[in-house]
Amino acid sequence: MNEKMNLSRRQFIGITGGIIGASALAAAMPLGAAPTQNKTKINSKDFKVEQQETDVLVIGAGFAGLFAAVKAHDAGAKVMMVSKGGLGTSGLTPFAKGIFSYDQNTAKMSIDEFVAKVSDSAIGTNNPVFTRQLAEHSYDRVQELKSWGFFDSPLCRTSFIKPVQERNITLVERVMMTHLLKENGRVVGASGFSLKENKIIHFKAKTVVLCTGSGGFKPNGFPMCDLTHDGTIMAYNIGAKITGKEWNDGHPASAKNSGSCYDNWHGQIEEKPSTTSAEIHHDLGIETNYQAYTVGAPVTMGPGNPDQKITKIVGGPYTPPAFQRQGMSAPPQQKGGLFSIFSSSKGHSGPPGMGGEQVGGSTAGMAIHKSEGLVPIDENGLTTIPGLYAAGDALGSYMSGGIYTQIGGSAAGSAVQGTFAGEAAAEASKVVQSFSVSDTKLAEVEAAILAPLKRKTGYSPAWVTQVLQGIMIPNFVLYIKKERMMQGALAYVEELKEHHVPMLMAEDRHTLRLAHETENMIITAEMKLKASLMRTESRCSHYRLDYPDIDYKNWQAWINISKDNKGEMIFEKQPFDLWPKFS
Repeated sequence: MNEKMNLSRRQFIGITGGIIGASALAAAMPLGAAPTQNKTKINSKDFKVEQQETDVLVIGAGFAGLFAAVKAHDAGAKVMMVSKGGLGTSGLTPFAKGIFSYDQNTAKMSIDEFVAKVSDSAIGTNNPVFTRQLAEHSYDRVQELKSWGFFDSPLCRTSFIKPVQERNITLVERVMMTHLLKENGRVVGASGFSLKENKIIHFKAKTVVLCTGSGGFKPNGFPMCDLTHDGTIMAYNIGAKITGKEWNDGHPASAKNSGSCYDNWHGQIEEKPSTTSAEIHHDLGIETNYQAYTVGAPVTMGPGNPDQKITKIVGGPYTPPAFQRQGMSAPPQQKGGLFSIFSSSKGHSGPPGMGGEQVGGSTAGMAIHKSEGLVPIDENGLTTIPGLYAAGDALGSYMSGGIYTQIGGSAAGSAVQGTFAGEAAAEASKVVQSFSVSDTKLAEVEAAILAPLKRKTGYSPAWVTQVLQGIMIPNFVLYIKKERMMQGALAYVEELKEHHVPMLMAEDRHTLRLAHETENMIITAEMKLKASLMRTESRCSHYRLDYPDIDYKNWQAWINISKDNKGEMIFEKQPFDLWPKFS
C-alpha cells in the first residue's frame, strides 16, 4: 500500500517513542528473556586459559604488521603475529589499491621538495621526520612486495602469506586482543580471547609492536567495521600517550552500492594494486560537509562557490594560495558530506533533493591516515611506554599531517613504519634478560575479559553502539563543529561510559567481541570531542564554526591525551617544533 498517513506531531512522537522504548527495553532484558530465548549462553567458566611466549609480539596483520613481523624475524627475534581478523584480509588492508613509491630515478621532485610540499599542504601539522622516512624507504618496501607477488593478485593474503610461511613465523588469527600487560613500568605482553573457541590467551613478550590500524564508529559504506581503535585504547589504559583525535577523514564511498567498496580514490576492490608517484594533494577534508551544512541541497562544488574562506583552511576543489605557490594540483571534484545514511537505489546521497553517488563521511570516527594513534618518541615508533612500539595507522606519526597529501602514502607508510618498528623491537628484545607477569595481574585481566558474559542484566553492545552512532555521526557534531553541540554530545558519551559500559553484556564470543569494541569506541568518542573542544581554531580536517580561522599564534601544536593516576583523561599541547621532546 502507498497510502499517506495523516499523523499529528504528538502522535508521531508517541509512536516513535514507543518503538524506541521497546527497543531499549529489549536490549536491557535478561539474556533468558524472549529476545534471546533461542540462543545458548556461553558460561564464562567454560573458557580455558593458555599462555604463550615470544621475543616480539606483533598485534595486527596488515601492511604494518606484516613488515614488522618479517623484519623482526630477520633481525634474529622469535616472532608471533596475532590478529583479530585474517592476514591481509581485515581492516583497511584489502581496500588499499594504490601504494606510493618514491623512485629517485624517475621522481619529478627531490625528497627535500617532497617534504616541503607536504608540510605546506598540511599547514605545518605533519612531522617531517616521518614524511622524509616515507619518501626515503617506500621504494624498497614496494620492491619487496613485488617479489612476494603483491601486484599479481587483488587479494593481499596471497602475497602476504609467502614471507610468513618462508620464515615459519607463528600466525595466530581470529583473536581479539583486549589488554596490554605492563609490569615494572614496561610492557611485557598482551592478552585476548579467541573468536573460534572458548579460550583466553596470554602472550608474554619482551617487546610488543602495535599494528592494529585505526578505527571508527562502525559506519556504513566503508570496509572498516572491525576497526574500533582497539590498540589505541589498550595502550591508553596502561598509560601511553595518544594523539590526533580532533582530525577527521573524509573518504567518499558509493551511495548507490556501498558494499562494492568503490570510490573515486581507490577503485574496485577486485582490482589489482598499483603504484603511485609523488603528487602532493590536499585531500579528504571536510569541505563538502561544510557545503552541506551552510548551503543545503544540492551539494555542488565548483568555481561558482560563493564562500572561498573554507577552502583556504581545509582545502577543497579549489587551489588554495599555498598550492599556487608550490605549483601543486588541487584535489579532484567530489560530492559528499555525511549523507550515506540517506542513500537510496536512485543514487540520492542526502535528504530529498540531494543528488550525487559519491558520498563522504563513510569513515566516521576515523582520522586522516597516520594522524592519530600512539605518540612516538623516536623514528622507530617507540612509544611513551618502554618496550611498546607502534606502526601504521596505530602510530600517530603525522606522516602527512591533518590532511591527506599523497595518494598511496598510507599503505607505503605502514610498510615503512612496520619495518622500522619490527627491527627496533627485535634489537630491544635482545637486552631484556627476563620478564614475568604476576598471577594476580593475569587473573584481573581474565575477569575483565569475561565480565560481559557474567552479567545477567544490562545492555546489548549492538544497541549501545547504535546510540553512540546517533550521537557522534551527525554532520553538525563530528565534522562541522561548535562548542554547544560538542558539549551536548559529550554529556551523552560520558553517560554511556559511566553507566552503560559497566552494564554491557554478552551471550557468546561474538557479542563478547562487540562489548569490548563498543567500550573502545565510547572512549574514542570522548577523546575526539574533548580534543576538538580544546583546539580552538580551524585547520586541515578540523573545522570549528565558532573558531573558523587558523590560529598560528596559539595552535602550532599537536594535542596529546593520556590517563592520570585517578583514571581521568588529561590533555597537553606538544609544539610542532619540539618533537620528540616532551614536557
